[in-house]
Amino acid sequence: MASFSLEHLPVAVVGAGRSGRAALRLLHEEGASVRLLEKSPENMPEDFSAWLSERHIPVFGGEHVPAYFEGVELVIPSPAAAKAVIEPLLPLRADGTKAEIMAETELAWRLLEGEPVVGVTGTSGKTTTTSIISAMLKAHGLCVFTGGNIGVPLSEYVLARRRGEKKADVIVLELSSFQLQTCSTLRPRVGVLLNISENHLDFHKDMEEYTEAKMRLFVRQTEEDTAILSPTLRHLPEKFGMKARVLFLTPGARPFPETRLIGAHNQSNAEAAFLAASAFGVTKEEAARAMREFTPIAHRLEHVADIAGVQYVNDSKCTTIEALKVALCAFERPVILLAGGKFKGGDVEGMKPLLAKHVRAVVLYGASREHFEPAWKDTVPVTWDETMDEALARARSLAREGDAVLLAPATSSYDQYRNYMERGGHFRTLVLKMKEERP
Repeated sequence: MASFSLEHLPVAVVGAGRSGRAALRLLHEEGASVRLLEKSPENMPEDFSAWLSERHIPVFGGEHVPAYFEGVELVIPSPAAAKAVIEPLLPLRADGTKAEIMAETELAWRLLEGEPVVGVTGTSGKTTTTSIISAMLKAHGLCVFTGGNIGVPLSEYVLARRRGEKKADVIVLELSSFQLQTCSTLRPRVGVLLNISENHLDFHKDMEEYTEAKMRLFVRQTEEDTAILSPTLRHLPEKFGMKARVLFLTPGARPFPETRLIGAHNQSNAEAAFLAASAFGVTKEEAARAMREFTPIAHRLEHVADIAGVQYVNDSKCTTIEALKVALCAFERPVILLAGGKFKGGDVEGMKPLLAKHVRAVVLYGASREHFEPAWKDTVPVTWDETMDEALARARSLAREGDAVLLAPATSSYDQYRNYMERGGHFRTLVLKMKEERP
């Protein structure tokens, strides 16, 4: 890694979420002259506020304005802060340029000590695939750091190394389009692109920009690196001038049938994981052991319980129509579908063939009834209840032995819950209570 000095560099960090806090601590430790822009500083963790105060780090509250960025040479945005929103706020410098906008991941990457990186992106399946890769690498006896969009910022790893913690043999990062859009030198030893479908168009201006952001994962790769892509994306390597060795996933492959993961798409995720892990010496036997022992990620087709021959599955992370398609195709048994929440758009009418094939009944709850019921009621029986508690009770009464009751909302959670995790947690609590009360 080339030398990257932050000493006395004026830097603005936008947002005091976990990645912003980690970036700010790292910048301060590296000697940068840092400031924080946070719209609601009163909501910051108390210990972090105290840390800022002790070090006399300025905090600019309220809506961001150009004055807050005066004199800044580098901007580290929150993953939720779009480049298109920040860039117009940056003042022109004397030479007619503006400060560089850099992802927290890129910042931390420049401060690594040569650790090889596996980067995983895609519209769906990122978290599961990232976790499987890490499990396979660990089965080979490697020390692995797993982070990025999966929840632990890469800056936290760099800070831990500064404290003397063990160096990772491999770093595995889940990377969103938000992060990749402002990465400029990131070069993963292995890059994985699982799929691309319409998403985050409230952040990106169009699908072209969204795709270009995803493809930044491969921009710095060379012939010595590996790129793993879905077979539906065969047109992209030539279009984007990729230099890495390109491997395509096998349609319909079932490389690891012994697993607790539900669905054919997870077999595809497992194949991608093994191709990535094998670049570091992982054998098929080690990968198979990791898959047998792998615990499904919470809220992603998570098996919660079997009650009276009915399988209850939590897929609260299913927040789009595209994700609902994947969820339904994962089941060979009839499904009682729980859906509802704040609608994000998508082709609801186009779901009819899959509903007819996989679903015995749809049990709606909360918001978006007006989107789903008129479109689906002539294909499958559709009911509606105000709350999930009521809807789940109804689903239980409709379910027969051999069915699956599936929470796959196809919406965001913001009608009744703070996030998809709270929604999925509520479903899990209700199901486990049902199991305890069963005579």
